[in-house]
Amino acid sequence: MAQVTVMTRNGCSACVRAEQDVERICGELGVPWSAADVDSDPEWRAEYGDRVPVILVDGQEHGYWSVDEARLRTALMAP
Repeated sequence: MAQVTVMTRNGCSACVRAEQDVERICGELGVPWSAADVDSDPEWRAEYGDRVPVILVDGQEHGYWSVDEARLRTALMAP
């Protein structure tokens, strides 16, 4: 089963929207998800800091700035 992570930052309104979208989509599909603050780790800040929110599926970058719902659903339903 896939695992979704939303790389976020405190005070980021786009991050809040992305988390809400991911929570809804993953909830409907029964897929676990989590959020991680990019500012809690220097490597994450360097990698993702200027593009938050970043959506990871199984640790691989899937998208950033917003959730492409159709694309995320397709990725999560793939065998």
